Amino acid sequence: MNRLSLNQKTVNGLGLAHAVEVCARFGIGAIGVWREPLHEFGVERGVELVRGSGLRVSSLCRGGFFTRPDRAEVIADNRAAIDETAALGAECLVLVVGGLPRGSRDLAGARERVRSVLAELAPYAADRGVLLALEPMHPIYCADRGVLSTLGQALDLAEEHEPSVVGVVVDTFHVWWDPDLAAQVARARGRIASFQVCDWITPLPADALLARGVMGDGHVDFRAVADLVVAAGYGGDVEVEIFNAELWASDADEAVALVRDRYDRHVGL
Repeated sequence: MNRLSLNQKTVNGLGLAHAVEVCARFGIGAIGVWREPLHEFGVERGVELVRGSGLRVSSLCRGGFFTRPDRAEVIADNRAAIDETAALGAECLVLVVGGLPRGSRDLAGARERVRSVLAELAPYAADRGVLLALEPMHPIYCADRGVLSTLGQALDLAEEHEPSVVGVVVDTFHVWWDPDLAAQVARARGRIASFQVCDWITPLPADALLARGVMGDGHVDFRAVADLVVAAGYGGDVEVEIFNAELWASDADEAVALVRDRYDRHVGL
């Protein structure tokens, strides 16, 4: 279990302190922190708690939403997220880049806005030693969450910057379907900032945001994707990030025990 990281969204009902305690009790060495519970706990207190726990912070989730209309607000919020990432000593700041602005059908323009905002933020991140991690999202989220739909699109933007400043997230939920996945993961050597795992389940729930399943409950070949990521040189933590109403409603200890067992059986890194 040395590389297993528990993303906080997997235990969505737990506050930061409880999530840290659960990781320690189950022998999980890393945690993916979300900004909202960090803010609720208090950023300074949260940094002290996490650092004092001995846990690695595999990521801070999330920055991004670059396509929102108020650019100054977008820049300010993402700079704050970069500062929080640095304070936590997190491996990266995950960026969900945003969908189409309300009422817009200009997909090319939205993607250009992502490129422009990223270019403005990259020097700030570099000065603070923070790695920005672009997360491509499954195409069903293109309109409202992420106009980067493939790993190749994310790499096109990342490659405009140094690998120490901008990388990419390989999330099995978002990329498992991509016929070009093997080539793009190989291309991502030196730029894989985060490897996240959960399953793609069918039928999709009414809220597609909650369509993630526990590993082994759906259609993803985790060993195949993990082999690609390892072959591309990634040796970091593997985050289990699951948005699932049934899992969230279950007992937290039972949920974590299930996640740990399925990680061992299906991912095994």
